[in-house]
Amino acid sequence: MRSPGWAAVKGAGGGGANLLAVRSHNTALVLDLLRAAGAGGVSRLELAERTGLTPQAVSKITARLREEGLAAEAGHRASTGGKPRTLLRLVPEAGHAVGVHLDRDGVRTVLVDLAGTVVAQRWAPADFGVGAEGVVELVVREVTAGVASLEAAEGPSRSDGGDRGGLGGAAPLGGSVGGVSALGVSVLGVGVALPGPLDHLRGVLHRVTGFPEWDGFPLRDALARRLGVPVVVDKDTNAAALGLALGGAAGGSGSSFAYLYFGTGLGAGLVLGGAVHRGARTGAGEFGHQVVQRGGPLCGCGDRGCVEALCLAAVARGDLPEAGRVLGVGAANLVALLDVDLVLIGGRTVTEAPEPFLRGVTEVLDARAHRTGEPPLPVRVAAGGVAEGAAQLVLAPVFGRADD
Repeated sequence: MRSPGWAAVKGAGGGGANLLAVRSHNTALVLDLLRAAGAGGVSRLELAERTGLTPQAVSKITARLREEGLAAEAGHRASTGGKPRTLLRLVPEAGHAVGVHLDRDGVRTVLVDLAGTVVAQRWAPADFGVGAEGVVELVVREVTAGVASLEAAEGPSRSDGGDRGGLGGAAPLGGSVGGVSALGVSVLGVGVALPGPLDHLRGVLHRVTGFPEWDGFPLRDALARRLGVPVVVDKDTNAAALGLALGGAAGGSGSSFAYLYFGTGLGAGLVLGGAVHRGARTGAGEFGHQVVQRGGPLCGCGDRGCVEALCLAAVARGDLPEAGRVLGVGAANLVALLDVDLVLIGGRTVTEAPEPFLRGVTEVLDARAHRTGEPPLPVRVAAGGVAEGAAQLVLAPVFGRADD
């Protein structure tokens, strides 16, 4: 049993960077290259070559980033002529993002630095049935306690002189009483991932499967008012898929894959041409509610014979091979429609016993490939969590990696 409580990583600290000032596309390009270079750093000349910017433009951008505490020297590299080149690196502790995975029975919260490294994490039980306001209160408590614990562990060692007014001195959003913006850790924002369907652009929930009373609840605005920092809301599957795509799970930047998430429910995150595909009405990825057995068991969505209902029923009776086979049937339908390069599977139910699910999906997809004469499609268990992907909902735009 996981016990609630933050596990702070030693050495993870707060920073005072004015991250809200990072607005330009060119600045985001430079930041992304600094992040990719790691602790070893990269020279200004290399930054100019890789971005296509002039050396003068790069010098101006890096000077401002150093002023704001986002970049620092990482040593020198011998030059082919002239003086050694100064190397620059990202300062990961200059800012943080919070990722929240709000599931039907628990909430996992992570605090990550600018490099995406988890520096603290927390888990607590949750119950969607207590209603929206009760769940909001829980999320606010978990996020605020987590950020405060990191501040307490490291102390108020901030490069902005200890200003507690939020990033760049920004005041909390209307209605907030303190919130995380009043704490001493620079937090860009909070990404929240939860079961859909929902409208990620407005942060409004639709009829969450099994909890229709959530329909129309403005989760993003409710949390932003309480926390005092920007909040982004998306489906759990989309957040996880974004994190996997940014982590290079499928190889090249233009690749396509389906991430099948099986936890308390079943859904899919779709990355097509390197970007998360949400659909015209943000409803893409409701993978679990494709009907594969007419007249089958009743599903929480109100239909019968859905992949989710069949998989959950098989897991409940201990028949994991059957659950894996049914998941494979759904995956084969998806592959036939989208012709993706890769299928990834994950989620709590899969990671607790990955082998029967991996075997079941692979066997069904291999049989389909044999019938169609296509090459076998790779199937892998995904590494990475929903909460980490939710944090990337906040971080990705800072580095020019937003997909919409």
